[in-house]
Amino acid sequence: MTDANNKHETVLVVDFGAQYAQLIARRVREARVFSRIVPHSITAEQIKQENPVAIILSGGPKSVHVDGAPTIDPAIYDLGIPILGICYGAQLIAQQLGGTVARSGRGEYGKAKLTTHGSSVLLPEEVADGDDVWMSHFDSITEPPKGFTICVSTPDAPVALMENFDQKIFGVQYHPEVIHTPHGQELLIKFLHHIAGCRADWTMTNLIQESIETIRLQVGNGRAICGLSGGVDSAVAAALVHRAIGDQLVCVFVDTGLMRLGEGEEVVETFERTQGIELIHVKSGEEFFDALAGVTEPEQKRKIIGEKFIRIFENAKQKVSDANFLVQGTLYPDVIESGTGHAAKIKSHHNVGGLPEDIDFDLVEPLRSLFKDEVRVLGSELGLPDEIVWRQPFPGPGLGVRIIGEVTPEAVEILQKADLIVRQEIREAGLEREIWQAFAVLADVRSVGVMGDERTYARPVIIRAVTSEDAMTADWAKLPYELLETMSSRIINEVDGINRVVYDITSKPPGTIEWE
Repeated sequence: MTDANNKHETVLVVDFGAQYAQLIARRVREARVFSRIVPHSITAEQIKQENPVAIILSGGPKSVHVDGAPTIDPAIYDLGIPILGICYGAQLIAQQLGGTVARSGRGEYGKAKLTTHGSSVLLPEEVADGDDVWMSHFDSITEPPKGFTICVSTPDAPVALMENFDQKIFGVQYHPEVIHTPHGQELLIKFLHHIAGCRADWTMTNLIQESIETIRLQVGNGRAICGLSGGVDSAVAAALVHRAIGDQLVCVFVDTGLMRLGEGEEVVETFERTQGIELIHVKSGEEFFDALAGVTEPEQKRKIIGEKFIRIFENAKQKVSDANFLVQGTLYPDVIESGTGHAAKIKSHHNVGGLPEDIDFDLVEPLRSLFKDEVRVLGSELGLPDEIVWRQPFPGPGLGVRIIGEVTPEAVEILQKADLIVRQEIREAGLEREIWQAFAVLADVRSVGVMGDERTYARPVIIRAVTSEDAMTADWAKLPYELLETMSSRIINEVDGINRVVYDITSKPPGTIEWE
């Protein structure tokens, strides 16, 4: 995927902060146009060398009036490349081109009703007066720059959409990229396809073929090794690399004993049956339990699990001594968060558990241009079964971070059984693809209960289910009461050692998705 942006028309999304840029980039790709996020420090000359078909300036959390507010090289407006500014991006266009951005003292957050003013080349035909749009701003554009027309306003945004069709520069105060704005995606499509003339050729079929060519060119006649984690990313990366180089790839699966019930066997069976990939299966549960004995502090548990994983992986890779390449399931959000763009740093939370930087491998990262939802689509195209492709995100340290307190074989067995019930019932209710994650947590407390005529003193299970698009933020899932009741009844009746079930209704922020 390293050459994908050179083989497709590219839209550059300029990042001004928060998570707006990532969401915009995803929406552009949903319009079948390749997008890439770049920092606002990019110069007009650098943009010219990139040769994008369009530029989108993202929203951001700051005011254009504060000291140190992010700006962009004003020479980009003279490049003749179509530009769309969204929220902060629109305000920046107005400020840099001579318009007025006022500190109104009255922000606009959430739904706002729009009023149209004459014709617009950008506004979708389906949009009418009184329609809702999603706002999130404090300052407002009160006067557009010379040559711009006002096409839309809202009660607190006199200039909610402005256009300069001759220069092909547009600004929209509201957020078309969020699902709360009806016809927002149609606005982006109109900008991309009708105004900028982008081709809709960003497809998985093209992506697979281009990736295969890139991988073959990089690896040549060499050998590659991939550390399977049981998760989606490493599985899809392995399948794609195997499609490219076949038997030159060997996978290592370190079974920590901290996976979900039956998951280790499922991973091995799936890859041997559906992919035909040579797989080294290392069963090492006892080593992990020995290392974790008596440890209760969360960060210490993570470090022990990561270090143990590294040592076991290093021992296993000696069986593939001629491998010069290491396959990683690095995704585009990982690249963005690294802040380095092209860095080949192995991050501690990646598929192989945090390998040391001094390991002598060239990295093969075929997914580094993709978001999570795109990886799932790619996995299906490659023939991976749904039980792999739609597997929910799972932490690198496994159930070790879902057991509060000491991690023992007995605690893992209890949690595996409870967790399986949660996932079974979510699947049975048809909610598997609507829920980002649903799992059980085993708490390190005891409470009194009554089962039959007996008093019990046992541990509670916490059910955690969240909805999210990218795990950066998450909301607790409003599961039906009947579903929660079924889960609770099954867990208490079927899992020894549990006498109470509770449901976590904390969003992220302020909480995290995982408990440790």
